Order: sequence, then C-alpha cells, then structure tokens
Amino acid sequence: MNYYIIDGNNLIGKINKLWHLQKVDGQKAREQLVFMLERYFAGKKVKVSLHFDGFPKDVIKTSKLKIIYSENKTADDRIKNEIDIANNPKLITVVSSDLSVFNYAKANSCKRIKSEQFAKQLSGKKSGNDEDDIIKSIDNDEMKKLFGIE
Repeated sequence: MNYYIIDGNNLIGKINKLWHLQKVDGQKAREQLVFMLERYFAGKKVKVSLHFDGFPKDVIKTSKLKIIYSENKTADDRIKNEIDIANNPKLITVVSSDLSVFNYAKANSCKRIKSEQFAKQLSGKKSGNDEDDIIKSIDNDEMKKLFGIE
C-alpha cells in the first residue's frame, strides 16, 4: 500500500491562507490542513502520516491521517526515522520542501513531492504542464495554417 509522509508545518507554509492563519492561530491552521488532507485522500487507498513540530495542543479528529508530533525532537528527525523503519521505502511518498528531508527520502528510494507542488494539488490547481494548458497556448491561426483550414 502506498504511504504518504507529510511535513505538516512545511506544507502549511506553502498554502497562503494557512500560512497567514498560522501567524494568528497555529492550532486552527493545523486543523484546516487536516481537513484539506482528509478531503484530498478521501476514497484513496493510502496511508498518511502528518508530522508537526512540537507538542499537541488539542486533539485533532481525523479518520484517514495519523498525526505525529515531534515533541522533544524535530519533525524532520521523526520523518527520517519513519523512513528508516519502513518495510518498503519505495512505496513512500514524502511531501516536504526541506532539503535535508528531501535528500534523505531520495537516498532511501522514496518518491518525493515538494510542498509547493503538493499544495497546488490540494487546492486543485494544475501544474501548468498538462495538455489543456498546452492546447490553449497554441495560437488558433497557426493551427489553421498547419492543417490547411483558412
């Protein structure tokens, strides 16, 4: 089964709305991220662990995610430890823009997604390289000339 390990605070920093909310209320930003991830992973057969730095405040209810607080360590250390104990790291996708976590995941044959890319997926924004965007970028007059339709 595919397994996602997500650097929570890192991902919050890449979602503008949550980044601003975190400055005012860190707990609410975490709750909103959990809600977004629950929706994103609904119906998908994957395991997900979401890592946050520090200690838990209030319990965040979730049915799909395993929330891990780093407590005395860093979330980066907990993520690396989770990769170390995995039976098959090739089934893991690590979501983080932290260079040390990203490189550690790469060295252990995990799939990797930068937090900013994953944030776009969460919000439903396309990456810009899909077929529709390419088609829209082609000038209609050029297409007509190419196919002899004028």
